[in-house]
Amino acid sequence: MLSAAAPGVALGLRANWKQFALLVLINAFVGGMVGIERTVVPLIGAEEFGVASTTLVVSFIVSFGVVKACANLVSGQLADRWGRKRVLILGWLFGLPVPFIIIWAPSWGWIVAANALLGINQGLAWSMTVIMKVDLVGPKSRGLAVGLNEFAGYLAVGVTAFLTGYLASRYGLRPVPIYLGVGYAILGAALSILLVRDTREHVRLELSNHAKQASPLSFREIFMLTSLRDRNLFAASQAGLVNNLNDGMSWGLFPLFFLANGLGVERIGILKAVYPAVWGVFQVATGPLSDRWGRKGLIVAGMWVQAAGLLTTAMTRDFGWWLLASLLLGLGTAMVYPSLIAAVSDASHPSWRARSLSVYRFWRDLGYALGALSAGLIADFFGFVAAIAAIAALTFLSGAIVAVTMRETGR
Repeated sequence: MLSAAAPGVALGLRANWKQFALLVLINAFVGGMVGIERTVVPLIGAEEFGVASTTLVVSFIVSFGVVKACANLVSGQLADRWGRKRVLILGWLFGLPVPFIIIWAPSWGWIVAANALLGINQGLAWSMTVIMKVDLVGPKSRGLAVGLNEFAGYLAVGVTAFLTGYLASRYGLRPVPIYLGVGYAILGAALSILLVRDTREHVRLELSNHAKQASPLSFREIFMLTSLRDRNLFAASQAGLVNNLNDGMSWGLFPLFFLANGLGVERIGILKAVYPAVWGVFQVATGPLSDRWGRKGLIVAGMWVQAAGLLTTAMTRDFGWWLLASLLLGLGTAMVYPSLIAAVSDASHPSWRARSLSVYRFWRDLGYALGALSAGLIADFFGFVAAIAAIAALTFLSGAIVAVTMRETGR
């Protein structure tokens, strides 16, 4: 049970800007850990290990997505029980071996295992940077807080995807491009251990100004509320799942699709960088806009913009069109991502917000595994174009579900 907040604790970005900025930097390192894999790892599977099946090539994303989803699910429970900082550090301890395993992996199974560890790292560390920022700023600036957090993480994904593609074109797929991950892991772990402060006192302060619930909710009740029973939380959870479903598909299939259509590694790296970089940069604007305009409109429009980007990718065979499609994917995801997390925060009581966010992130990141697996199977039987077009249709449908189901909360 949370007690009264310690004296001197205040909510708001201005009062907590030093810790907030530190968490932004740490989340850039968290995102960079994923970025080392966006361009080169699917190509390692196809070219170095000779994995012919698209489904098997994307198996590393399946292991990543399933493990990350489960880590998300327990992260809120652990955060409320142990404190946010301890869970953040634990996430980095799981992330430290990942780049070394990828560098030295003698078989594809080792890459799959490394991505299971990466899933734990992302599920714990990224979850904590989100939760801690939401704790620090309080209810008035959640969209801004989430936007800045996701900006840092996904800009780092994009920049790292570009750098690994550039390095791979000159030095080979391993080990040089993966050295970036070694630096990210060491710096992220060191900053988390030495400089981060826990934010549970900020939660206590927010609770003191919030209506008390008649009785505490069990985790099962929170899981059912977030998954099905609350219409806003359900709408956000299914949209988050589909958003990351199409991201998992693009992560695994796009490098192989572009390679099959004659692009070299460096140009593939550019396309793989543009999408998360635009996603990251525009969240600086879309997060605060969701505080002013509301969450629902940005989520619906963002899902439909993503669908247009995916369909453009599937229907064209030119680098310029693929670049435009990557821009659309990044813009649409930037509209959706911070708005969804803010919408879940709006609909959750402070006493169980961390656990509700963990359930939402469970469904959202399960999308990585479902997207990679389903797209890989469709591609093996019907080809890349059919797989990408099918995911585009599902993304459009998800936006329609939000339009019908969600009530506006953010204005």
